[in-house]
This record gives sequence, structure tokens and C-alpha cells, in this order.
Amino acid sequence: MTPAETVRALWERLEARDWDGARATLADGFVCDYPHTGERFGSPEAFIAMNRAYPGDWHITVDETVAEGARVAARVRVGLGDDLFHCLAFAEVEDGLITHSAEFWLDDRGEAAPDWRAPFRSPQEPD
Repeated sequence: MTPAETVRALWERLEARDWDGARATLADGFVCDYPHTGERFGSPEAFIAMNRAYPGDWHITVDETVAEGARVAARVRVGLGDDLFHCLAFAEVEDGLITHSAEFWLDDRGEAAPDWRAPFRSPQEPD
């Protein structure tokens, strides 16, 4: 698989709740950082366990992946009931396995736009 295919496979296997398959995309030394909350999941097992424990019936859609060599960016949406979350993940892939990921999560429309931008904007239509 290409690095982009490996990253897409991780997200698709998480969606399928294929925990062993998701783990198979991660290198033994895999680390995932959440810079926005200051968290680190310091092993593939911790990362899989965290995703496995996430409450609710969530569903993942991979909107796109962009790769340059071994570096891959993925834009992902996660629906949970009426809630929608967005993730931008930057991953590094070596020898067909993801070695590091930095994931940035936010709630859909969770931040109010500042008033000063009003003259320049129009509403964004949902995807």
C-alpha cells in the first residue's frame, strides 16, 4: 500500500471496529499526539484502546488524503448522533506502517466567527 492508502485503511478499519486490522497499520513504536488538548497516546495499544472505549455509535468518513512521500494529511469527519466532529490528521508512514500521527479535532461550527469578518463572508454550505 502507498502511505495514503495505509492512512485511509487505518480510518476505515476504525470505522469498521476492526481493532486488530487498525492495529496492523501501526508501527510498534507508534505515537499519536492531540496538540489541541495536550494529550499523547504513547503506544499503538493505547491508541486502539482509546478509540475502542470512545462512547456512542460514531461513524467515520474520510473526505480526503494528501500525500507527499511518507507524509500524509487526512481530512476526516466523525458523526455521533446529531453531533459532527472534524479531524485533520498528519501522519508519517515508514515501511508501510504509521509511525506518528498528530490529530487536530474540533466540533462542527464549534467556534463563533468574529464580527469583523462579516463584510467578507458568506455562509458555508454543509458537505
